[in-house]
Amino acid sequence: MTQRASELPGERRAGAPGRGLTAAEVAERISRGEVNDVPVRSSRSLTEIVRANVLTRFNLIIGVLWVIMLCVAPIQDSLFGFVIIANTAIGIVQEWRAKKTLDGLAVIGESKPVVRRDGKAAEIHTSEIVLGDLVELGPGDKVVVDGTVAEADGLEVDESLLTGEADPVLKKTGDTVMSGSFVVAGGGAFTATKVGREAYAAQLAEEASRFTLVRSELRSGISTILKYITWMMVPTATALVISQLVVKDNNFKDSVARTVGGIVPMIPEGLVLLTSVAFAIGVVRLGRKQCLVQELPAIEGLARVDVVCLDKTGTLTEGGMDVTELRPLGGSGEPYLRRVLGAFGASEPRPNASLQAIIDAYPAPADGGWTTTGTLPFSSARKYSGAAFTEDGGASSAWLLGAPDVLLSEDDPALAEIGHLNEQGLRVLLLARARGALDAPDAAEGAEPAALVVLEQRLRPDAGRTLAYFGEQRVATKVISGDNAVSVGAVAAKLGMEGAEHPLDARRMPEDKDEMATAMEQNAVFGRVTPQQKREMVAALQSRGHTVAMTGDGVNDVLALKDADIGVSMGSGSEATRAVAQIVLLNNSFATLPSVVAEGRRVIGNITRVATLFLTKTVYSVLLAVLVVCFQVEYPFLPRHLTLLSTLTIGVPAFFLALAPNKERAHPHFVRRVMRYAIPSGVIAAAATFVMYQIARHHYSGTGALDAETSAATLTLFLVSMWVLAIIARPYTWWRICLVAAMGLAFLVVLAVPWLQDFFALKLVGSVMPWTAVGVAVVASVALEYAWRLVGRRFGG
Repeated sequence: MTQRASELPGERRAGAPGRGLTAAEVAERISRGEVNDVPVRSSRSLTEIVRANVLTRFNLIIGVLWVIMLCVAPIQDSLFGFVIIANTAIGIVQEWRAKKTLDGLAVIGESKPVVRRDGKAAEIHTSEIVLGDLVELGPGDKVVVDGTVAEADGLEVDESLLTGEADPVLKKTGDTVMSGSFVVAGGGAFTATKVGREAYAAQLAEEASRFTLVRSELRSGISTILKYITWMMVPTATALVISQLVVKDNNFKDSVARTVGGIVPMIPEGLVLLTSVAFAIGVVRLGRKQCLVQELPAIEGLARVDVVCLDKTGTLTEGGMDVTELRPLGGSGEPYLRRVLGAFGASEPRPNASLQAIIDAYPAPADGGWTTTGTLPFSSARKYSGAAFTEDGGASSAWLLGAPDVLLSEDDPALAEIGHLNEQGLRVLLLARARGALDAPDAAEGAEPAALVVLEQRLRPDAGRTLAYFGEQRVATKVISGDNAVSVGAVAAKLGMEGAEHPLDARRMPEDKDEMATAMEQNAVFGRVTPQQKREMVAALQSRGHTVAMTGDGVNDVLALKDADIGVSMGSGSEATRAVAQIVLLNNSFATLPSVVAEGRRVIGNITRVATLFLTKTVYSVLLAVLVVCFQVEYPFLPRHLTLLSTLTIGVPAFFLALAPNKERAHPHFVRRVMRYAIPSGVIAAAATFVMYQIARHHYSGTGALDAETSAATLTLFLVSMWVLAIIARPYTWWRICLVAAMGLAFLVVLAVPWLQDFFALKLVGSVMPWTAVGVAVVASVALEYAWRLVGRRFGG
């Protein structure tokens, strides 16, 4: 975790080679426009939102049909146009709310680079950097503009996000650094040489941070469905137009109205709206919990996750630690060792969490005394850091601080003592005197153990409940940490994690991907994992078909976060982790993750439900049109009838069902899952309606016969559609039952109130045909139940 507390010392330490720009130089560059003014947006503009919601293919079709109906038919046959206007307005308002939420959260989560001006270091906004600024770097910091290295202290930069090369690059004074790369070890400073749109990764960064509703199975699945519907609709609608206007010698205006009534319901216009609204409301809900969704499909992705890989530090434990004990080894006295640790802490301007705990416990003397002559920054790959000093008496010494099982040989007797401490969940660091140069490849070779520093990690109070939640939801959790495996296992065991009693040391992990995948599936806790191994572990799980989420806050997690299906970063994590993660928990609470998973499941599960409703309507509308053309009869419905049916059996209930709680894990193959239910439902609804229409045609005759036939067919279609809704609303809760009942009651009101009868042209004539319509609907409902159960048994739900 990047430590900000010690990064802003005001004046730089004596000997710092660069004071940075002066205030006058900064003002001059600003006046010349040499500022990093790239407009990074977290969302679409209002113009783009309106354009995306208004200018759609189906809105154009419906708009043309609406204008036609306004010219040739009563206003009640044009109601579908007003519904589309309302739907579009709802979509714009909801996405605008999501935009404001995202913009607000993006400001909260924005990283602030440290820039040195007039010899003083200060945090500023990225957009305030000017050409020539001296920007400081530490572990986990992202390079925000292009530049040339001015100072380097073991500076290692990962450029994998730009070049694809995973190995860190050691940077020296004069080397170039590119925006989009990040620091994995060491520190330094660079001079900004390219700012604004000239920076290498500026356009990539802007595009990557945009609000988007694409690149998801759900969105692409709906697009595929709409494409097929368009192909079906064009020939069917053409045939229907010819049938109603040419073949039948009816009143022209009535024929046009019934033709439009056949075309409009083929379009599932509300499906796209509800998908957008569900995503947008998801963003707003998560935003209230301080969760920044940097890519909207991440909500969908988390709903499909079946494995969550957790980094221990900062996720299961809080960032801070406390030194509980200092155990001398060899012959050194404790006062001397305290002095060594104090000097060690003072040598590192950007300490990690472990070293910060040591600094708090053993602060360096105010008078200084020891002079730092060399440092070796901590690296996740090495597992240790180093520092060399000239002591009070002029003697020189070099020290290493890091993982005992890395610095000690396997047969060292101290490892047994360390093992007992690790079993208690304590973290142990070894302080050892180095024999050779710090920058030598074998710096740890032959190091003399001097002391054990015992640290106690602070468990997150909500971590246990969060792990239990994932267990209940059948989501496997894997703790992947760079710490000692036994220690990590002990921490996980304290939190009640299943499988924590058998931790696995990653140094013994098989290199073969298939064998590694087996080890990953069989174990839950892994220690001494290198950053590259984390990446390989994620890939191994993905090779077995798992959808993997990775959480982390340190620079050692970046590669794995980038490769995981969903990357989740803590808000206090390094700039690099926040840059590559799709979701940032700004409140740094691991306990927020269940809310994100639940939101994703709600969105995907509910959209799958309502998509079945919409596409059932499309299927029965197309089939009814085909049957009308084949039998050369009038289309049974006016637009007002289908507007009423769509509102009561699809529009209103779909809106409530799309926003309801839903904990079921999302399944793949969205299009297949929806169509395997929508097609039989639509076929049964169309068949029942057309059969009833034909029966009524043979029963009624004379003036008003067509209206009576239409009313009987409408009753059948409504009852069958209501049964589809009743099936989709399962499992029943009190509000779902009330929702279905309210829609049925609303239709009864239309049939019972005279002026509504006239408005919707619905009047049941006699008693024989209405009861026949009910009987046909009952038979169709039985067929629906059988078809749904058959599909459920054959395809597993």
